[in-house]
Amino acid sequence: MTPPCQTNTVDLNMNEAKTDSHFTAIQNFYNGTNVFITGGTGFMGKVLIDKLLRTCPGIENIYLLIRKKKGKDIHTRIEELFDDPLFDKLREAVPKFRHKIVTISGDCSIAGLGLSLTDRQTLISNINVIFHAAATIKFDENLKLAVDINVHGTKDVIQLGKEMTQLKCFIHVSTAYSNCHLDTVEEKFYDYSIGYDHLDNMISKLDSRAIEEITPKILDKWPNTYTLTKALAEDLVKNECADMPVGVFRPAIVTSTSKEPIKGWIDNLYGPTGVVAGAGSGVLRTMHCDKNINANIVPVDMTVNALIVSAYDVANKKIEKRSSEAEKDVCDIPIYNYVSSVQNPLKWGEFTELNMRYGFIYPFSSAIWYICFFMNKSAFVNKLYTVFLHIIPALLIDFIIICIGKKPRLLKTYKKIHKFANVISFFCTNEWTFTNDNVQKLWSNLNSGDKELFPFDMSTLKWDEYISHYMIGMRMYLFKDDLSNVDEARKKWTRLYWMHQTTKAFLIALLSYMLYSVYRMII
Repeated sequence: MTPPCQTNTVDLNMNEAKTDSHFTAIQNFYNGTNVFITGGTGFMGKVLIDKLLRTCPGIENIYLLIRKKKGKDIHTRIEELFDDPLFDKLREAVPKFRHKIVTISGDCSIAGLGLSLTDRQTLISNINVIFHAAATIKFDENLKLAVDINVHGTKDVIQLGKEMTQLKCFIHVSTAYSNCHLDTVEEKFYDYSIGYDHLDNMISKLDSRAIEEITPKILDKWPNTYTLTKALAEDLVKNECADMPVGVFRPAIVTSTSKEPIKGWIDNLYGPTGVVAGAGSGVLRTMHCDKNINANIVPVDMTVNALIVSAYDVANKKIEKRSSEAEKDVCDIPIYNYVSSVQNPLKWGEFTELNMRYGFIYPFSSAIWYICFFMNKSAFVNKLYTVFLHIIPALLIDFIIICIGKKPRLLKTYKKIHKFANVISFFCTNEWTFTNDNVQKLWSNLNSGDKELFPFDMSTLKWDEYISHYMIGMRMYLFKDDLSNVDEARKKWTRLYWMHQTTKAFLIALLSYMLYSVYRMII
């Protein structure tokens, strides 16, 4: 059983001796601190590491929880982590930054995070700030594994945090869609019909096949295991952390950097990026999506800035609470909804239009066909489009490939694309009303120096400029397509355009001939 929350014993004035007159308030907060990050090898985690080391020079150490993966040990993975263009600016500004990185072998899917006794004691004795960002983000993840990582992993980090003697704050990174079964999502906790303990007891008694069979019933109004388990992790935080310096950070759909450390950096094909890449490559031609609803996209660098500042805010709120001797039975854990729809909305239709505009300027060299992309609000209409624009062409091309003695693969590729499209269509056809008062207060309370160092005000983002760098970044960092060959790519794009138009003309002529032949037969 998890022991009750214990009062954090950290000296509230511990940082006073470690302030620097040249630092801003946020920089001074991190001055002399040891930070523990789970999920540091992920998309947000990388940007978080870079930002902390570049902008908070007084930070003591960053402890990274890293697991073995695909036969690679943690030392190989840490080398690969920093062998990324994202860290070029950091290498230049802080050549010896690696001296501040401490690798901890562990795994959020294993009990106790898989920590050795030595590593556990090291963390307990030294850590001041926790960013728990580790999670399985596969929407269709097996329920048991999703619970192990997203719920049990969170519980283990909470338990670890309770034992830390110098903890100033613990930020649990959730998602803006943890409560996507609701129409309105405020910056507060919600009650659920199913508890994490009940779910845990249930699936512990079932085999994998039985779990798979009952998953749809357990999900209820949640669209996938990811959102359900993130909701239950929040419930865990609410019930287990009432007396801890904890906050919940809920980012929306996180995409490429807007400015820092380089414009347009991205390292994954999740969510809308996968759609843009598929459409720009000429493979994805139809999507079940309502162009008139908000996309709720947020740049990863601005998201990380808000995350860093939220830790400072949580620590201060806890100090204020203790100073005022507030009621301990009142749940006052701050929640931060980091979304774009409140201050700077962008519709899916506008997002697509901007991507197509800059996709024509910076086309992918690897494109196999000219872009032909439709968004359909109707699921039925989208299925019709899928048959005519995906399945039939795939069958024809695979047939030709078989005839020349090669292995067909396009239909198999489309099956994967359709699985991906079906998983994300829920977020493209539904809309939510979010509140973000805490995030706006977070921004308004910053001094000018910290606003310059940690910009996260979504109202200042220029979507047109952002999407242009998003497309360039996708081209450079995902497709490894250097800008030096843009002219060649445009020439190829022109050829694909005329092939596309010729094919359309041929199909229209063929259809017209067939209709005319039928008409003649009837008459």
